[in-house]
Amino acid sequence: SPRAERPASPTGSASSFDILSVRGNNQPTEDAEDYGTERLFVSDGDAAFILGKGGRTKEKIGRVSGAKLDMSERGTESLLEISGTELQRRKTLKYVKCVMAQRLGAVHVQENDEDEDLTIVEVPSECVGFVTGKQGNFLRTMEDEWGVIMFFAEFKDKADRHAGGIEKLAMFGPKRGRCGAELKVLSAIEQKIPGYITKDLKEGDCDEDWGVDRKFLKDDEVSYALGKRGMTRKKLAKASGCIVEYVGNMVHLAGNRRQRKRGSTYLGWLFEQLRGPVHVDTSERVDVSVVDVPSSCVGYVTGQRRETLGKMEEEWGVLMFFLDSYKEDPDRHSRVLERLAIFGPKRARRGAELKVMSAVEAKEEGCFTHGVKEHTSRSAWG
Repeated sequence: SPRAERPASPTGSASSFDILSVRGNNQPTEDAEDYGTERLFVSDGDAAFILGKGGRTKEKIGRVSGAKLDMSERGTESLLEISGTELQRRKTLKYVKCVMAQRLGAVHVQENDEDEDLTIVEVPSECVGFVTGKQGNFLRTMEDEWGVIMFFAEFKDKADRHAGGIEKLAMFGPKRGRCGAELKVLSAIEQKIPGYITKDLKEGDCDEDWGVDRKFLKDDEVSYALGKRGMTRKKLAKASGCIVEYVGNMVHLAGNRRQRKRGSTYLGWLFEQLRGPVHVDTSERVDVSVVDVPSSCVGYVTGQRRETLGKMEEEWGVLMFFLDSYKEDPDRHSRVLERLAIFGPKRARRGAELKVMSAVEAKEEGCFTHGVKEHTSRSAWG
């Protein structure tokens, strides 16, 4: 009967497919030697700015810095309490000062920041409004997506903007989050002024473990690799654990070496599907699960114009396609099984796999459940 295959798990491979959190592991640790609390009195006006609508700004600062923030009224002023390690408190104070500076106008940022949590992107003045978005919505969306805080530092007046000046966009947060936000901003600038970013860019792979690889794509390839509402790009990123962003015709793959390699491989398979079934040797891969699907159910699992498969990819953050290999059902030799490969993190693969099995079972009752008994796994993950 059809079955779902599990990838081999070589020694040491268990952590080889961990996807790092955008926000990093910077939660307050109360048992740390330098854990403490700092208190800052601020005006009611500054307090309202630090809190933000519905407390979102305060939550954002705490999320990025890793510290815990509490605000309470003290007569005509407000008391801000910041709890965390020395580094977390220092970062929080820095972010809070930037937020308060925004209320008055210009935000001044020290470029040689010793905390190593800063990236500065130069934005053409004519793109500032486009990058910021209506009422700052695009900037806030990037902050939420990548777990960073972003400010335009040292704003110039309108005359300077129209003169074609440059404004500096400061991004605070963990390396991965800053990289994702930076690439998103570069993509927006390139969209507004074609060639501005890509005119001097060349293809190439980074030699470091953490870095950015760049590959040139043709116009039709960019459209296909982006997908409707950017869904193809998003599934490639989630499945590989790699940041995937298109700046003009140049695809940027950012992350550690393993993540970038997976992202590049998955992108290649995506284009191979345009020419027909893809051949992949799954025997040595730790990022794949294979489900044997009866040929009579392939159309049902795939859906019209791949709609059903696409929804599963979107829901679970995986890459799915049928391989170029077939085999006979050992229990029913008249039935041909087609091999559906699911690529991505273990939990996501398992979720998509069960979804496929459920769909097949609805079409052919007993296909996966025949002879199966109730069972509780004793392993930590199962």
